[in-house]
Amino acid sequence: MVLEKLSILNYKNIREATLLMSPKINCLIGQNGVGKTNVLDAIYFLSFCRSASNPVDSQVICHEEPFCMIEGSYSEWSGDSEKLVVSCGMKRGTKKHFKRNKKEYKRLSEHIGLIPLVVVSPSDTLLIEGGSEERRRLMDMVISQYDRSYIDALARYNNAHQQRNILLKQEESAPDPMLLQIWEEQMAEAGEEIFHKRDTFVQELVPVFQSYYEQISLGREQVGLVYTSHCQRGPLLEVIQRDRAKDLAVGYSLHGIHRDDLEFTLDGHLMKREGSQGQNKTFVIALKLAQFDFLKRTASKTTPLLLLDDIFDKLDAERVEQIVRLVSGDAFGQIFITDTNRDHLDRILQSSVLDYKIFFVDNGVITEKDV
Repeated sequence: MVLEKLSILNYKNIREATLLMSPKINCLIGQNGVGKTNVLDAIYFLSFCRSASNPVDSQVICHEEPFCMIEGSYSEWSGDSEKLVVSCGMKRGTKKHFKRNKKEYKRLSEHIGLIPLVVVSPSDTLLIEGGSEERRRLMDMVISQYDRSYIDALARYNNAHQQRNILLKQEESAPDPMLLQIWEEQMAEAGEEIFHKRDTFVQELVPVFQSYYEQISLGREQVGLVYTSHCQRGPLLEVIQRDRAKDLAVGYSLHGIHRDDLEFTLDGHLMKREGSQGQNKTFVIALKLAQFDFLKRTASKTTPLLLLDDIFDKLDAERVEQIVRLVSGDAFGQIFITDTNRDHLDRILQSSVLDYKIFFVDNGVITEKDV
């Protein structure tokens, strides 16, 4: 997949920009807070129908403007036409309109996976430092890009889980056991489907992830991923029903795939307790590169876009060198990189004979540099 042209109007602090992209490396240079990440976020929006950093759509519209628009023109995709044009327009107070080749989607879920994408950003450290919800979201984001049935299973599970919790919270009278049974069966059916897909994904991801980490760290540490789920305790319906009394006491469901987690380890110990800032960053970069490899092999038979947002901060020179060597290789397709340090980008460009473009960003204004 190659993003040939990106048009932005009133998106966050970018009032207007039309960028013709390199098919390989695109570098965005500027100080912190000037809008580099907003360009990447616009690209992300065209893949996932939402911002990576703000769940409220209306808040991506530039201050004091009534609407925003983003549009991307893509080539080298696996559809039935030579070009793919994806656009999104939003007015304040109305829903967003997402179109593919000028035809509006009836359901946004139909679009997810069409333009596979992996983003590496400073917020990825929340995968280590945050709660299990962040790590579940990571699995869901990757799997949903190549398996549409997974999205449907998540929707069915979340609905059943929500309805069961409503019954558990009833204060006037005890919930109808027949209704509880219905929602529990639906939770179990969808939950086990989700579990098996997550389990398969993690098993395939682990060796690739470990290989990337070993390359970046020069073999200094050993890392691991361990998937944990209540489904590993037996049939999920039995697990859910076994502690129904406790669920009634607390008013919500204590068991199910909504409690799944990924344990991150460093030399056999929990990463969040043992890892330095550099090791944590190496961990999430290796994890995201492994996701890229996974999607490249599974998602729509096309190479994903790779977005690298300020990834070199807090890394020593050796690790930076290894990352530069990896992303400049033939395994990766089109890459978008932001940085405040021109030296890092110069090293990437010097190590590659591939096509590239450099854009300077200053307070939402984007200027292409002649190379």
